[in-house]
Amino acid sequence: MRIRVIGTGVMGRGIAQWAATAGHIVELADARREAVGEAIGFVGQLLDRAVVKGRMTEPEADEVRARLVPLDTVAAPGDDVDLVIEAVREDLDTKAELFTELEAVLPSTTIFATNTSSLPVTRIAATLADPSRLAGLHFFNPVPLMKIVEVVPGAATRPDIPGVLAELVRASGHRAVTVADTPGFLVNHAGRGLVTEAFALLEDSAAEPVAIDRIARDVLGLRMGPFELMDLTGLDVTAAVIDSIWTGFRYSDRLRPSFLTPNRVAAGLFGRKSGRGFYDHRPGAEEPTETPVVAAECPLWIAGSGPDADALRATLPTASDELTSEALVLVPTWGTTVSEMIAEHGLPASRTFGVDPLSLATRRRVLAVTPASDPEAVRAAAGALAVGTEAVSVVRDTAGSVAQRLLASIVSVAASIAERSLATPEDIDLAVTAALGYPAGPLAWGDRVGAVRLLELQDRLHESTGDPRYRPTRWLRERAALGLPLTAPAYPLEKETP
Repeated sequence: MRIRVIGTGVMGRGIAQWAATAGHIVELADARREAVGEAIGFVGQLLDRAVVKGRMTEPEADEVRARLVPLDTVAAPGDDVDLVIEAVREDLDTKAELFTELEAVLPSTTIFATNTSSLPVTRIAATLADPSRLAGLHFFNPVPLMKIVEVVPGAATRPDIPGVLAELVRASGHRAVTVADTPGFLVNHAGRGLVTEAFALLEDSAAEPVAIDRIARDVLGLRMGPFELMDLTGLDVTAAVIDSIWTGFRYSDRLRPSFLTPNRVAAGLFGRKSGRGFYDHRPGAEEPTETPVVAAECPLWIAGSGPDADALRATLPTASDELTSEALVLVPTWGTTVSEMIAEHGLPASRTFGVDPLSLATRRRVLAVTPASDPEAVRAAAGALAVGTEAVSVVRDTAGSVAQRLLASIVSVAASIAERSLATPEDIDLAVTAALGYPAGPLAWGDRVGAVRLLELQDRLHESTGDPRYRPTRWLRERAALGLPLTAPAYPLEKETP
C-alpha cells in the first residue's frame, strides 16, 4: 500500500515509522519543507538504535529507510496513493482546508484518514465534496510502542472503509478497535472514570493526592495513580479533555469535572512540564515519603457478618470473638460509611474503624477514620492492620472508601460506553488495557468483583451520597438481574436498510 502521511510532528513521525516498518511505501509531507527531512532523519536515528539493540538487522533498517519518500508539497498529485493519514495540528479549519486541497489532486479511490484526538470526524468530513471517503484513524503516542488504534467512522463514512482501515492496522502489527464518532472516542472517554473520581475524592477531603495514588497502585494494581498520571500528561491538557467530553455528552453527571481544576490550571500547576503539579518536580525536590506503620497486635473485634467480615477475620485471626471494653472494632465497609455502621449497630465511635475489603489481599490495607476517632486508637488499629502486609493507608471516612469509588467509576463509565453502543465490550476492554495500562479491561475488571456485588456497591454509593454520578447503569442492572457478565454484548438487532 502507498500511504501519504501529512504532518511530521511527533505523531506524524511515529505513524510514518510504523507504516514503513510494516512494509508500506510512505510519502512524507509537511507545510514546512525542511520538517520532512528532519522527520526522515529522526526516524533513521530510531532505526539505527533498533539495529544496535538487535531488534532489526542493518539491511532491514535500510529497506525501511528506502520506503520513506519525501514530498515537496502536501498536495502533490498521486494517482497511486491508497491512503492519506493526516496528523497536523488540532484545528478544524486547518484540517478541512488540507483535505479540500487533497480532494482536488488525489483520485476518488484514495481513502482519507484523520488522526484527530478531539475533533468530530463527521465535522471534518462534512467540508469535503465527498464526505464518505474520510474516517478517523487515531493513534497513540509513541506510535510504534502503543499498539492500539481507534478506527472512527463518521456519520457519512462509506461502510467498507472502517473494515479496510482495521485490516490495515492489524496487518501492520497493531490492534484495531472500531468506535463511534463521539467526544473522546473510546480511550479518552473511558479514562475519565479514574481522574474525575480522583478529583471527587479530593473534593471530599477523603485523602491527599499521594495517598490516593498509593491506593490506586497498591490496591487496584494501576501502573500510575491518577494524580501522577495527570502530572505526566499535564493538568491543562487533562482539564480540557474532561471539559470537552463532559460538554459533549450534555453535562453527564458521571463525567462531571471538578471545581478544583480551573484555579490549578490558572496557577500553572500543570505537572512535570511546569515543575509543579500535585507533586513538586523542580530540581532538588524531595520525593514524597511515607511514615511506616509498625505492625503490632492489640485486642480486636470484627463487626458484621458475611464474606467481607469472614475475610477480615481470616486476615486477622487473633481477633476476639467477643467485644470487650478494650478492644478496637474493625468493620468492613462496602459502599457505606463507617459512621453509618457505628450508628446502625451501636458501636463505640472513638474506637471503631472501617477496612476496605478490596485491600485485604493486597500489599496495602486501607483504614478509614471518622471525626470521633481517638488518635491513640487510630495508631493502634493501623498497627494491628499492618500485621502480614507491607503498608497501611489511613483515610477519612467516605462512602465506599477510596479504592471502591475509583473502581466503581472506572467500570461505570465503561458500562455507559457499552450501553450506548459506542464500542463493543471486547473493544472497550482491549483498547483500555492497551492504551491506559489497566491491569484488566474495565468490564472484565467488574466481572472479577461480580455484577451483583458491583451493583450493591453502586446502589449504596448512590443512596449514601445522593449524587447521580453513582447511579448504576442499565448495562450493570440488566446483567446483574440476568446472571450475565459485564462483558456480555447487547443482543444484536437487525439493521434496517434505507
